Amino acid sequence: MSLMRSAGALVAFMWFAYFLNYCDRQAVFSMFPALRADLRMTDGQLGLVGSVFLWVYAFGCPASGILGDRFSKRLLVVLSLVVWSIVTLGTGLVASGSMLLVMRAAMGVSESLYMSSAVALTAGAYPAGQRSRAVSLLMTGQIAGTVAGSWFGGWMADLGRWRDAFFILGGVGIAFAIPYFKFLRGVGEPAPETGSEFSFSGLGRSRTFLLLCAVFPVFVFGLWLLYGWLPAFLHDKFHLSQADAAFNATVYLQSATLVGVLGGGMFADHLSRRVRAARFWLLAAGLGLSAPCMHALGSCDTLAVTRLAATGFGLFSGLFIANIFPAAFDVVAPGTRATAVGLLNFCGAVMSGFATLFGGLWKQSLGIDRLLSLTALAGLAAAAALVLGIRMLLPADHPQTPVSS
Repeated sequence: MSLMRSAGALVAFMWFAYFLNYCDRQAVFSMFPALRADLRMTDGQLGLVGSVFLWVYAFGCPASGILGDRFSKRLLVVLSLVVWSIVTLGTGLVASGSMLLVMRAAMGVSESLYMSSAVALTAGAYPAGQRSRAVSLLMTGQIAGTVAGSWFGGWMADLGRWRDAFFILGGVGIAFAIPYFKFLRGVGEPAPETGSEFSFSGLGRSRTFLLLCAVFPVFVFGLWLLYGWLPAFLHDKFHLSQADAAFNATVYLQSATLVGVLGGGMFADHLSRRVRAARFWLLAAGLGLSAPCMHALGSCDTLAVTRLAATGFGLFSGLFIANIFPAAFDVVAPGTRATAVGLLNFCGAVMSGFATLFGGLWKQSLGIDRLLSLTALAGLAAAAALVLGIRMLLPADHPQTPVSS
């Protein structure tokens, strides 16, 4: 098999695993009305369903990144798939809200092993000039998994079979682990870093990377506020069924995100040949342009305009999703890429855990609509910080990087 065909097959296998990753984590959010009734959970407890997962996931990400830079990434991604699929099966057996929270915490541990190694392994299979494109293809698995998992979870909940949804998703993951492992055994990867230097020390010397660690949480806070509460928000505001609410909360946003991710990845690779800071400029553009759309998502009075706002948010946020990790790879050493992904995910997941929690706690008082508007303002501030960082920090961290053509 040629090198490029092998790299393409790698992305395909990694994509489906990442698709299952998001199906398993997202299905629960479209089941909130059913969980509220069957497990007698309050809105605050439902908010913790996302928060517990994200906080545990956050603290697992740095450790998984370090493991990925020192041990086999191939083994880690398969192990993660098997464990999170078993946890998904177990989620279908819960008898109380407390048990559900325990399973979500276990999901956080198991899924944290995947992301760092998956992104680093995928990026390492392609030259630098094609890196954004390769990672953006992988990221579309997140998009498809969010749509499929949310719709499937809502549909099964409407049928009164939300437990079966977890049994089916977990079973598919375990079955896929067999061909996944067989394929990855034949995939080469660089020798793990075995030196004694702690990867964090090198990452901390890149001020641009530290800036990314500061702005990334702002973006994912808004993203997880939408992931966690937009289905319930639309269910209550427009009196939709759980399946219809999940469909409207995901398909327009995620379809546009697919276009933004793929377009953003290809455009970044093309533009970076002339403007080496291209990935960072696209990050700033994605944050700045998606913010007004987030405000509109909460304030629109009709479902049709809400769909339009979701489409705009998805398109512009796709620019950010496609380039956040490739941009980080531009300013960190190759041997610390998995650790860099782990640290970015740690920063993002800690903050995004508060998104689902605050959505539940403030749903009746502040309201999801106002929370979206406040998050949009934070997104504009983060975009401005990135622009300043490109001008003031990036040249020192990457002297060959011009800030303009």
